[in-house]
Amino acid sequence: MVKKVIEPMACDGLRTICIAYRDFPAGKEPEWDNENDIVIDLTCIAVVGIEDPVRPEVPEAIRKCQRAGITVRMVTGDNINTARAIAAKCGIIQPGEDFLCLEGKEFNRRIRNEKGEIEQERLDKIWPKLRVLARSSPTDKHTLVKGIIDSTIGEQRQVVAVTGDGTNDGPALKKADVGFAMGIAGTDVAKEASDIILTDDNFSSIVKAVMWGRNVYDSISKFLQFQLTVNVVAVIVAFTGACITQDSPLKAVQMLWVNLIMDTFASLALATEPPTESLLLRKPYGRNKPLISRTMMKNILGHAVYQLTIIFTLLFVGEVFFDIDSGRNAPLHSPSSEHYTIIFNTFVMMQLFNEINARKIHGEHNVFDGIFSNPIFCTIVLGTFGIQIVIVQFGGKPFSCSPLNAEQWLWCLFVGFGELVWGQVIASIPTSQLKCLKEAGHGPGKDEMTDEEMAEDEEEIDHAERELRRGQILWFRGLNRIQTQV
Repeated sequence: MVKKVIEPMACDGLRTICIAYRDFPAGKEPEWDNENDIVIDLTCIAVVGIEDPVRPEVPEAIRKCQRAGITVRMVTGDNINTARAIAAKCGIIQPGEDFLCLEGKEFNRRIRNEKGEIEQERLDKIWPKLRVLARSSPTDKHTLVKGIIDSTIGEQRQVVAVTGDGTNDGPALKKADVGFAMGIAGTDVAKEASDIILTDDNFSSIVKAVMWGRNVYDSISKFLQFQLTVNVVAVIVAFTGACITQDSPLKAVQMLWVNLIMDTFASLALATEPPTESLLLRKPYGRNKPLISRTMMKNILGHAVYQLTIIFTLLFVGEVFFDIDSGRNAPLHSPSSEHYTIIFNTFVMMQLFNEINARKIHGEHNVFDGIFSNPIFCTIVLGTFGIQIVIVQFGGKPFSCSPLNAEQWLWCLFVGFGELVWGQVIASIPTSQLKCLKEAGHGPGKDEMTDEEMAEDEEEIDHAERELRRGQILWFRGLNRIQTQV
């Protein structure tokens, strides 16, 4: 019966149920609480197989997760043959791969010592290849989640997400870094223990959550890359120009306009990029990865060099090139000069074109990819350009500007467009060859640390974990305070 009926059904992904009966003498009521005496001498009628079909969207969602660098594991109470068959249909396990499918008893036998205690070293030998855990208890699920989180065999600590809908899934959902509960079929306990509730009970919603999460992270990085470039250039130009010429090339009101471009408009433009499927084609960031990567540092410094070279060239020899009066030797309260207006206009044009460069932070060459799918970005860039024309041509004394002719405008646009060309040059330079660049906020690697530093670092890990949520709360309070002030 087991070999010829039950196992073939289970291998096809069917859950087997045996239907049997037993006759009791008439008029003699059995003791229904004594189950052991009742469930004996049964006559088998049939063994039926019940199929819980895989939803059509699940295999594709799992494939997307795997492409995104996420390992999907199935923990279930089903028979191991049933679980393996369902995992194969979902794409969790693939033919030819080196994977493990274990039952709960075998899993516990491998991870526990003679005293019955769980050993992390034993667990570390199992979980990297484990794809299916069948006949498992709620404790097994929690043990697996905790073991992966506490593991130190990788370069970075694993980030674990758990999905569940039952009360027994509560401990694992609570322990995981991210808990997904089902909004329709999920129990109140599961929802309370989770971080995110899937209102449609659809696994593909997890893929959307991953995509949106990466998009938010990239949007912050894009804005930082753009803002830091503007900051570096503006501070150096203002300070150096004031020291050498006794007057900053960028006036106070002009700097306010630049800050408006840099803070408000740029944040709206770069933070409203819609998520795309391409976000799922790269590996996830590590927990400790700095927000500003080496590629971003290369872009920030590279574009700052270009802009500073142009600005200082215009500052010291611009009047000769355009055949106009120099603004460096003008009296303190003299009318606005064409010389300094060209410097201001060129600076803004470079920021507008560099805003297009800032759309890509991973060294991509096609910075126009998907640009028209974000109407907010296009509107802000074109709107800023229109306002800049009004400020330069009609701003006059309030903006310290003098109207420019068509030839001067074309030169400003030409130099600004050079940002896109220069961006291609920077993207062509392999980041791996720039050993001098450091990731912002990234401490020394393990290879660079002494034994004492590594010991202190390990002691501080638990403290850092405890302080993580407190730091996040303070960070959001600071952001809200800044937003209120603005």
